[in-house]
Amino acid sequence: MSAAATRRLTTAQALVRFLAAQYTERDGVRHRLIAGTWGIFGHGNVAGLGQALVEYREVMPYHQGRNEQAMVHAAVGHARHLNRLSAQAVTTSIGPGATNLVTGAALATINRLPVLLLPGDYFASHAADPLLQQLEHPVEADVSVNDALRPVSRYFDRITRPEALLTSALNAARVLSDPAETGAVTLALPQDVQAQAYDWPEEFFADRVWRVRRPAPDPVELAEAVRAIRAAARPLIVAGGGVHHSEAEAALKALVDATGIPVASTQAGKGALRHDHPADLGGIGHTGTAVSDALARTADLVIGVGTRYSDFTTASGTLFQHPGVRFLNLNITAFDAHKLAAATLVCDARSGLAALTEALAGHRVDAAYEAEYRTGRARWEEAVEGAFRADDDSAVPTQTQVLGALDTVVGDEDVVINAAGSLPGDLHKLWRARSPRQYHLEYGYSCMGYEIPAALGVQQAAPGIPVWALVGDGTYLMNPTEIVTAVQENLPVKLVLVQNHGYASIGGLSESVGAERFGTDYRHRVADGSFTGAPLPVDLAANAASLGMDVLRAKTVRELREALSTARAATRPTCVYVETAPAGAALPAEAWWDVPVAEVSAREAATEARAAYERAVADRRRHL
Repeated sequence: MSAAATRRLTTAQALVRFLAAQYTERDGVRHRLIAGTWGIFGHGNVAGLGQALVEYREVMPYHQGRNEQAMVHAAVGHARHLNRLSAQAVTTSIGPGATNLVTGAALATINRLPVLLLPGDYFASHAADPLLQQLEHPVEADVSVNDALRPVSRYFDRITRPEALLTSALNAARVLSDPAETGAVTLALPQDVQAQAYDWPEEFFADRVWRVRRPAPDPVELAEAVRAIRAAARPLIVAGGGVHHSEAEAALKALVDATGIPVASTQAGKGALRHDHPADLGGIGHTGTAVSDALARTADLVIGVGTRYSDFTTASGTLFQHPGVRFLNLNITAFDAHKLAAATLVCDARSGLAALTEALAGHRVDAAYEAEYRTGRARWEEAVEGAFRADDDSAVPTQTQVLGALDTVVGDEDVVINAAGSLPGDLHKLWRARSPRQYHLEYGYSCMGYEIPAALGVQQAAPGIPVWALVGDGTYLMNPTEIVTAVQENLPVKLVLVQNHGYASIGGLSESVGAERFGTDYRHRVADGSFTGAPLPVDLAANAASLGMDVLRAKTVRELREALSTARAATRPTCVYVETAPAGAALPAEAWWDVPVAEVSAREAATEARAAYERAVADRRRHL
């Protein structure tokens, strides 16, 4: 190859130039594949990728993070809001910087969301051996701590020679842009290789477009699906995150409008139909609505669209109880389509739903079935109103009243982010999703600490829209540091910080399984070793203020509404801090969830919980 056809760059420089030239395209709309790079620099990446990001900062935006796990969460939030058509990269140093990526990588891969991880690694040449933070494995000298990322990555490679990047970079982009394969992609970068120069082919840096396919359903599978739907008396659609990723909300609505088939949604799928659509039944499963779970128990055909059927959705195999229930799964991955011994439509969600609507022309469920679920919807809406209502505006709000106050403030364009604790259950049951991207719950990994950094990623993806991170005190204490990044980058995220002095969700679970809420309160330790004393004198609002946020304290329902309105209009990162009134679950779980209970115990609470467990587990079915 002639000299004119090559460009001499370091490996790190070449990688940055390559990433800046990658695009996705779907339906004629083009996006940058890698919209920017998050980074915390250390000795494993500062002289390689750090220098390259300075050299090419005009083509690769850089964002400074405070915690490596949080940087991945921010990138995941960005990718989810843009329907997986654009991603971000994350670079870290060797050692703890790299291993801090593992939780975020697991979250991304479990949720089928793209993120590119670029951790530093040992010297490929072994010139410095052992170097600072190197894992010395006694029989595998090529193992480093980055190998911990292998099981949580959809693609992994260690770039031990510059020219190896030519193949691996293309594979990384392929996986990131493939809706059936995407997740975390890891390119481990030895620090000496990052700085090595190589004569790169100019073609490597040319603009490259990765077209995101919309595969159509197989005609035979489509015909079988149509026969199954026409034969069903009580069909139910379970809408998962794939509806959003495919931008198939309008196609789902068209199918439902034509056929009258009702829709229940997973945590990832909520908002697939607008909350006030007459066929929207709300959440399904352990955190689902009464109307959804009642229909699920009697459905004779369950039509999964873009869902992977987690145990929360299936109530650990106890939800779908019709004696002859069968499953039809529309999914872009065969792996998920075949779950529950289903008939399959392996295709893009939008393409598949449109094909079903056309093939089902003239078919509609029985009018009595429609009347039944619409009556159930109306009853559930009354329950939501009761949970949201505050009869005394001067009272301390409960957690569901916090959601009710927020419900009165948000517009259709707002995004509400949450991940773990007691809030996901209340949100799944109660939140009225007004638009496809308003409800942003990370529940595939249920990862505390996701909310604040994810809000940053969403705000970067959608400047100008109000983005709310709903955070309990337990989550806040795990990962508040990206508040500093929000201040640094002037991202006006809104943080609703709910103080209830402990792990409310796991405390309730602990009580139900005979563990007596042990270790779930944030209180002083008392003489018997339990944590049942006075609440700790910890001021989380002051902490948020110390990190640079504007903080509004609300003590009553009235003050809360006022604070939320002020926060929504704010142009700086703003926190609304509220201490909630102690209250049990306003609306109890409508379906079971399997958490095994001690089979033997000397404590009465555990033996009673075991008896209840054995009654519940008897309803489990293996759908074959």
